[in-house]
This record gives sequence, C-alpha cells and structure tokens, in this order.
Amino acid sequence: MRTGSEPTTARSPLRMRLWLSVWGLIWAIAGTTAFALVGRPGWAAACGVLWLIVTVDLAVVLRHIRQGPHYQPGRDIPPYQPPRQGHP
Repeated sequence: MRTGSEPTTARSPLRMRLWLSVWGLIWAIAGTTAFALVGRPGWAAACGVLWLIVTVDLAVVLRHIRQGPHYQPGRDIPPYQPPRQGHP
C-alpha cells in the first residue's frame, strides 16, 4: 500500500542480499569442510545446517530477481489514503 511517504529513489536490496548469500555460502562450505577434516562433527553439522539455510535463501533471492520489477505507481499517481484506525 502506498501512503506517499515512500522515498522516490528507493532501491531493492536483492543484489546486496545475493552477494551476502554467496559470501555466506563460501564460508559455510569452508567451515563444514574444515570442521569435518579436523574431526569436529558437531561444528561440521552446524555449518552444514547453515549451508542448507544459505542455499535456500540464495534460491529465494534468485527467484525474486528473476521475477523482475513489480508495478510501482509513478509520480503522476497520487498517494493512497492511509487506512483508518478502528472499524468503519
């Protein structure tokens, strides 16, 4: 819902979230491998779970990026009235 108080130059944080997910994926893979080689199965499992979470997040971010921009009203569209508090 548009109230008119949105910044006119707002940008999507998806690209930043993509690169942070890639960075997290690299560290989760490295941590899983390192802890498995050192013989710390608990930490390796924790990094493996983190690896799974980061992979799912990366897939969601890529899906949203591929969906493209959604309709956003331009400057010529007046802002919508904010919802009234309480019942009508």
